[in-house]
Amino acid sequence: MPPRLKRTAGPVTPSAKVSLRTYEPRDFETLFEIDQLCFAPGIAYSREDLRYYFRFPGADCVVAEVNRKIAGFSMSSHQHGKGYIITIDVLRESRRAGIGRALLAELERRLLAQGVRTVGLDTATDNETAIAFWLKHGYRRRGLKKGYYPGGRDAFVMRKTLTPPGSKSKGRE
Repeated sequence: MPPRLKRTAGPVTPSAKVSLRTYEPRDFETLFEIDQLCFAPGIAYSREDLRYYFRFPGADCVVAEVNRKIAGFSMSSHQHGKGYIITIDVLRESRRAGIGRALLAELERRLLAQGVRTVGLDTATDNETAIAFWLKHGYRRRGLKKGYYPGGRDAFVMRKTLTPPGSKSKGRE
């Protein structure tokens, strides 16, 4: 039986007002449930894994709300000038409304403010939607992790160089 979400947004239109805020501990169960809905069993994070990521060096989590209901979230971490995107989760009924783009832009803004210039992530090689999203936002394939996901699924290693606003280069690597 799928999780029952009590504090999440329903269907979101492209004109909906999305607000972003920093994670609060009271959000944990809702974010866990969203992750369970966004990813297949074995790929979705366990409660323990999700708690573990909140303890990463430089961990940060941004929550997206529509009408004061959580529609998605993103997590990143950083250390020594390098960042890593742990996840971006947006509820299915809230996709295609710019929430993922807004979450990513806010993560990148926060990472830049912390002195991060290179951001990496891993994404399944068979997840065409995610790959297209990352490519559209300036991330490039830099390697392959064989058998990274359960069932032997491979992952692309992707990376982007962040540039401060007003710089000539726009996040190319």
